[in-house]
Amino acid sequence: MVDQLSRAVISDPEQSMHADVYKEAPGLLGLETAPIRFRKRTLHETKIRTKSGLTENMLSNKLRFDSRIISRTSALPFIQKGVYQHQRGQKRGKAYDLSDFYIGANLTFRSADHNLPESVKQNPVFTLRVISIDEAAMDFLKASSMEFKQECSKQVVDDSKVFEKIQGTLRQTLSKRGVRVITGLGKYFRQLDKNRNGFLSQADFKEALKVFHLEVSEGDFESLWLILDDSKSDKVDYGDFTRAVFGEMNEYRKAFVRKAYMKLDFNKTGSVPMVDIRKCYCAKKHPLVLAGKATEEEIQSSFLETLGESCSNPNEVSYSEFEDYYEGLSFGIVDDDDFVNILRNPWGI
Repeated sequence: MVDQLSRAVISDPEQSMHADVYKEAPGLLGLETAPIRFRKRTLHETKIRTKSGLTENMLSNKLRFDSRIISRTSALPFIQKGVYQHQRGQKRGKAYDLSDFYIGANLTFRSADHNLPESVKQNPVFTLRVISIDEAAMDFLKASSMEFKQECSKQVVDDSKVFEKIQGTLRQTLSKRGVRVITGLGKYFRQLDKNRNGFLSQADFKEALKVFHLEVSEGDFESLWLILDDSKSDKVDYGDFTRAVFGEMNEYRKAFVRKAYMKLDFNKTGSVPMVDIRKCYCAKKHPLVLAGKATEEEIQSSFLETLGESCSNPNEVSYSEFEDYYEGLSFGIVDDDDFVNILRNPWGI
């Protein structure tokens, strides 16, 4: 499209507007410092009339980002072009703006608005997680946007404080037994979810916390529930609940978890036979093996036992179950590089 517009500029010199000189607005980034696609690149100034309202500037004035779907299905949705609003949280009903796009951000959409598989449409709202973003484009758009506001609303700040308080309370518990708690809870929730829609009741979550000996005060739980149950349906997605209560590893770590799983799931089925996990897992460079405190067989057996206990089907491992294992392991590892090495060594990535 940009190429076609440029050709129009070259082929229609009579529309040249030499009197119009581009003036840079005060306070904006200099065009020479902006990404090349934002710069004025036509051979001469022009005024092109087209049936479409699109111009080269409008087409290039976009923000590119990568995302992944947060779902229990392997289906890949297609988001149709349009203007969208938040479907959950304090901004529900408000249109997305630049402040909503950052690495780790969740973007929510109505399933009914898109041509999606029925397995996805079972949940009225699906979520995309932003995993990378065009920072140069973002900086330029922020600088040139009169509507961008960086400050967060008081309600968003208050919600974050509720999450941080609960996560801080449970941090010590998780640093000691994070793997078994996270994997165990994941399996527990999946067994309770008879409708396979990802939603459970307030009573279910309270019972789960009691079963796994996770102490959250009644007041903190009520505050948490008011935030998560924004539709007032007494049902909350247990993925949202888990992330709110425990937090989650950053997208850098998650990228390596996905890379390891994709190496195992070469057929892209979303499920890996346990026998393949056994064949591929290598414990030669495990710290305890290198220190002579354990054998490769002992480390492998311990890993497979813990992972197997978390799986609904002991003969295969889904991505969510694989990620739960490393989510729990992540709590006890402060440095990102140390965590990545734990993935690189056994899986050869």
